[in-house]
Amino acid sequence: MIPAGALVSGVTDAYLIGDRAYDATSLREQLHKQGCRVVIPSNPTRPIQRRYDRVLYKLRHRIENFFQRLKRFRRIATRYDALAYTFFGMVHFAAVLIWIL
Repeated sequence: MIPAGALVSGVTDAYLIGDRAYDATSLREQLHKQGCRVVIPSNPTRPIQRRYDRVLYKLRHRIENFFQRLKRFRRIATRYDALAYTFFGMVHFAAVLIWIL
């Protein structure tokens, strides 16, 4: 499994929205150095709760709902396509169907 810091190492000047599980001081510091705005609520066990943009965090559910709908397509969920470009084409097709319907 790849650590979160390695996944976002190339991201600069962006908003990074995550859930409470990603509330690590090292990850927050790395993202601030990269020029990112962190939208992650503090873990409830922290003695000092950090501030975050609640409006952006609430909009995060739209992205999660999109991926949940995308997984309803059996061909995508089970990765039937052997080639990356055909899988990517199916993801595009399913995204268009979700957007239209």
